[in-house]
Amino acid sequence: MSEALSELRERLAEIHDLASAASILGWDQQVMMPARGAGVRAEQLGTLGRVVHERFTDDAIGRLLDAARPEPGSTGEALVRVARRDWEKARRVPSELAAEIARAGALGHQAWVEARERSDFEAFLPFLQRNVELKLRYVECFDGYEDPYDVLLDDYEEGMTSAEVGALFAELRAELVPLIAAVAERADAVEDEVLHGEFPVAGQRALVRGVLERLGWSREGWRLDEAPHPFATSFGPGDVRLTTRYDPGYVGMALYGAIHEFGHGLYESQIDPALARTPLGEGASLGVHESQSRLWENVVARGRPFAGFLHGELARTFPEAFAGVDAEAYYRAVNRVRPSLIRVEADEATYGLHIILRFELEREMIAGTIALRDLPEVWNARMRDDLGVEVPDDARGVLQDVHWSGGDIGYFATYALGNLIAAQLWERARAELPDLDSSLAAGDGSSLRAWLGDRVHRHGRCYPPRELVARVVGGPVAVAPFVAYLRAKLGPIYGL
Repeated sequence: MSEALSELRERLAEIHDLASAASILGWDQQVMMPARGAGVRAEQLGTLGRVVHERFTDDAIGRLLDAARPEPGSTGEALVRVARRDWEKARRVPSELAAEIARAGALGHQAWVEARERSDFEAFLPFLQRNVELKLRYVECFDGYEDPYDVLLDDYEEGMTSAEVGALFAELRAELVPLIAAVAERADAVEDEVLHGEFPVAGQRALVRGVLERLGWSREGWRLDEAPHPFATSFGPGDVRLTTRYDPGYVGMALYGAIHEFGHGLYESQIDPALARTPLGEGASLGVHESQSRLWENVVARGRPFAGFLHGELARTFPEAFAGVDAEAYYRAVNRVRPSLIRVEADEATYGLHIILRFELEREMIAGTIALRDLPEVWNARMRDDLGVEVPDDARGVLQDVHWSGGDIGYFATYALGNLIAAQLWERARAELPDLDSSLAAGDGSSLRAWLGDRVHRHGRCYPPRELVARVVGGPVAVAPFVAYLRAKLGPIYGL
C-alpha cells in the first residue's frame, strides 16, 4: 500500500467514526430519546454533520486521492473510486448547507412523530417545507442533470436516473394493474382473519426474537428495539440494530416488519470486516439493500416452505388464535392480495403501486408542480384512483411514512427496485441451491444467508450497483422475473 493510500484510509476512518457517532445519535432519537430532547439533538446532529462534511471535503483528501496508486483490480482501487465519487459530490455542497440539512431532518422527525399521532398534517407542513427548500438548494449545487430529481435519486441509487426508473415503473404498473384486477374478481378465495385478533405483545416479542435467531440474529452482535417506524442500522462489524413495532390486534406487523429489517441487518453484518471504517463498508445502493429486506420478508417468509415453519411457531405461541388453522390456510392468509392504506402492510402485488405513487409525488414536489399544502388532498385522490381505497385521515395517508420528515427525498423508488432485484436473486439462488426449500421448511436460513453473503454482501460498495447486480444475476434490473414470481405464487392461490 502506498503512503498516500495509507494516509487516505486513516483520514477516511476518522471521518467514518464521526459519521457513525452522528448515526448513533439518530438511532437514539428514534428509539430512546425523550421527546423534549429534539431541539438539542438537532443542534448536535447539525454540528456533527458540518464537521464531517468539512473534514471530508478538505483539499487534503483530493491530494491523497490523486497521489494514491492502488493496484488495478484491488480493494484499494475500489476505495479510491468510491471515495473520489463521494468527495467530488460533497465538494459541491457548502458545509453550512450540509449542517442545516442534518439539523432540519432531526427537527422534522420529532415533528412528524407528534403530527402523525394527532393526524395533523398542518403541524408537520412547515418542517416539510423546510426540508424541501433545503433539498432544492442541494440540487442547485449540481449541474448536468436532465431532471432535478436525478440529483437526489443518485444519492441512494448510484447512476440511476428518473427516466430509467420511470420506464421500469411504467412497465411494472402495466403488469400489476391487470393482475390485481384479476385477483379482485376472486377476492373471496382467500381470508386473513387468522392474522387479526388478540396477540399479547409479550408473546409477539418472544416469537419475533425466536424467528430472528433461527435466521441468523444473535445477542452478541445485534439489538432488537421498538420504533414508531421500523428501521435497521449498523455502526460497524458486530453492532447491527433492528427495530420493529407491535400491534396487539395484528400479528403480521411486528413479525414481518422484523424479518424485513433483518434482511437489511444481515447485509450489513456480512460485509467484509476489512472494509470497515471506509466508504466501502456499506451496501452497494439502497435498491440492492431493499432487495435483501424484501427477499427475506416476502420471498422467504411468505413463501410456502418457510411459511410452514412460521405457522408452527405461531401455533405454539398463540394456540387459541391458531386452533384449527393449518399451514396451508396460513400460507394463503399471508399472501392475500387486497388494496390497503398502509405501505408497510401492503401485499406484494399492490406494494409497487404505493411506491409508484410516492415516486411520482416526490418528482412533482422537487419540480414545483405540486403545492406542498395540497399533498393530503392529492395523496387521497391518487390512493383512490390507483388502489381504490379511501383515506380516512392523514395519519394513515400522507403522514404514514417517516422519510420526508428527515429529508430523505429520492429514497422511495429503491423499495420497488429492491422487489425487482429480489426476484432476480431468488431465481439464481434456487438454481444454485437445490436443497433451499427443504432447509427453509425446517426454519433454517443458513444456506441462503451464506449464498447472499458470498454473492452480494461481502463486497460492500466495491462494485457499483449496476455491476454488482449484473455479476450475480447476469443482466440489468428487470421487471419480468418479479412478475413471473408473482404469477407463479398467486396463480394457484387465486385460481388464475
